[in-house]
This record gives sequence, structure tokens and C-alpha cells, in this order.
Amino acid sequence: MTQRLLAVSVLSLAVITVASAQVPAPRPTLKASRAPAPVSPRDALDEAAAYQIGPEDVLDISVWKNPELSRVVPVRPDGKVSIPLLNDFQAAGLTPSDLREQLVSRLSDFVPTPEVSVIVREVHSRKVAVVGAVKTAGRYELKSPMTVLEAIAMAQGFTDFAARDRIVVLRQNGATTMRIPFNYRKIADGIEQENFFVRPGDIVVVP
Repeated sequence: MTQRLLAVSVLSLAVITVASAQVPAPRPTLKASRAPAPVSPRDALDEAAAYQIGPEDVLDISVWKNPELSRVVPVRPDGKVSIPLLNDFQAAGLTPSDLREQLVSRLSDFVPTPEVSVIVREVHSRKVAVVGAVKTAGRYELKSPMTVLEAIAMAQGFTDFAARDRIVVLRQNGATTMRIPFNYRKIADGIEQENFFVRPGDIVVVP
């Protein structure tokens, strides 16, 4: 009897050992990677972008060895320029390179292998408006990247009764108008407030 119990115990131990060897080891847990930090409005506006021609810009269009086709022309309010042989030609919304390629294509019907250059001589289409409780309200040209504070400085600063904590930047986004709040007092007090860049067409409203 004792020998039978001993045999059963040895057999059970062997079965447990084999079963334990077949159990796979637990896999290490992988930590989820963090989502990338969002791009700030300043970084997004600092990204280089090709300049698009707009109304009131002045273009220097030159056709090599064809001075009668070369001229300095303003972009009309309808976005077009007047070019000999081509009459009215759409320029607004195009980059200088795009306009040059289209002119080469169209002039090829009149001039063999035309060499065309397009230079933006004067920029007048990129403007921002500052209205409300500022000393000199008006529209100002964006000659270079400009922040909200710089736009207000162009308007000679606030009047005495300006609501500096309720400034709003109106920005057209397709058919809708975005209202972006801007609190000057937070910047003056060192509290977090993004002094973001304005875009062409923005309206800075100071109540």
C-alpha cells in the first residue's frame, strides 16, 4: 500500500512539472507612446509658405528680348493684370512661379520659346485692420510677420478707456468668421497668453 501511494505521488509530481514547463512566460507590457505635442500658432505661422500675388501688388513682368511685352503692372481689384497680346490675365492667387509658367505657356503662341520672369516689386495686398479703442484705427500692410501687439503698436496703442482684456481678432475661415480672444493684461502681468501672429485679412477689435 505504501509503495502504491509513493508511486502515485511521484507520477503527480511529474505531471505538474511538465505542465509548468508548457505555460508560456508572461510578455513584457509595452507602454503607450505619448502623442506629439501640438504645434503652437506661432510655430504654424513661422512655417515658410510661397507668396501668393494679390490685388494692389505691383509686378515686374519681363520677357527676354521682347521689351514691347515687358512692363511693370499693378494687379487690379479683380485680380487681373493687363499684358500685351494676352489682354487681361489672372494673377491674384498665384505664386510668381505659377504666373511665370502660365505666361510662358500662353506667350508660346506668339513668341518662340519665350523667357519670362515675374518679380513682385511692391506688396500691397497683405493687410490687417485695427479698429476700436486705439489711437489711429485703420488698415496696415503686412511687410513682414506681425504679432497682435505689433499690430496694435502700428495703430499707436490704446486709448484711455480701452478694454484691454477683451480684445478679439476676427479671422475669416471660408464662409465662417473665427473670434480669437486676446488678453493684453495677461501678457503685461506675465500670465500665459500667446502673442500670436496676425494673418492677412485679420481684424483686431479693441472694445
